[in-house]
Amino acid sequence: MASQDWFDKDFYKVLGVSKDVSEADLKKAYRKLARTYHPDSTQGDAAKEAKFKEISEAYSVLSDKDQREEYDQIRAMGSGSARFQAPGSGGAGGFEDVFSRFGQSRGGSYQQADFDDLFSMFGQQGGGFGSGRFGQSTGGFRGYGGPQRGADVTARTTLDFQTAVRGETITLAGEDGKPFKVKIPAGVADGQKIRLRGRGRPSPDGGEPGDIVVQVTVRPHPVFTRDGLNLRVTVPVTFTEAALGATIEVPTLGGEPVKLRVAPGTPSGRVLRVKGRGVQTSKGTGDLLAEVQVAVPAHLDDKAREALERFHELEPRENPRADLMAKARE
Repeated sequence: MASQDWFDKDFYKVLGVSKDVSEADLKKAYRKLARTYHPDSTQGDAAKEAKFKEISEAYSVLSDKDQREEYDQIRAMGSGSARFQAPGSGGAGGFEDVFSRFGQSRGGSYQQADFDDLFSMFGQQGGGFGSGRFGQSTGGFRGYGGPQRGADVTARTTLDFQTAVRGETITLAGEDGKPFKVKIPAGVADGQKIRLRGRGRPSPDGGEPGDIVVQVTVRPHPVFTRDGLNLRVTVPVTFTEAALGATIEVPTLGGEPVKLRVAPGTPSGRVLRVKGRGVQTSKGTGDLLAEVQVAVPAHLDDKAREALERFHELEPRENPRADLMAKARE
């Protein structure tokens, strides 16, 4: 996301939280909204899908401690008319924005995958905004007897979870306005940096150009999480399914559900593995790990309650906490 967009977007308002919200309350607010607006439950409602993207974008920034700090600093500056200057500009002729909108047309409509803007604001002479984090130019060291290498440029971009897992080739525009393609590798992780060689600032005296170093932020997914090359998902099952055994459907990322066999007597927390349905990279392919959680019914009618009471009279008189109590006394 381009930093200039942050002037106009109140992420706290989007999530319905205060500016001093804790991490736990922030996550709770996001999960509540995500359940309401997730595309799987909105049945093609374009307005709600757009709202879900807005919610995900807000949570992606505010849930990251460093990005939240930068966002608060930028919002505190005032209006979106602020300017950032390139190093050595001496206070004049600075760049307002280095890159065009990442993955979007000039009209603002989404293209290819749902990416946020890729941006880079060059740091000001003598210690730029953000203390060397975003908007920082690096490199450009002048060696003896040779031309000066162009400065590296740091940038950020935010990717959807599925795009980060699957990979994507995207088109960006450099500071010269010329488009070029960038391959986002499959399995790129949150916080990973991608170096685009020769796409940074030109050398002032005929040397090699610098690079663009892109730091990737991956939006959290409402269902799946990453565990190395594996994907994890929590799957609720009923008490009878866990006790008697059952065949259940488990979602996969971007594909059709798969069927898994739950063995009789399966406890909460048991992990079922689906081979080859994790992250696929050149270094290997992960699995899908489905963690079973027994869902306790919140409402029982009279017949169901009577049946459970009869079962309680017949169930084995084993104390499932006996071993826990014994170990606690050691």
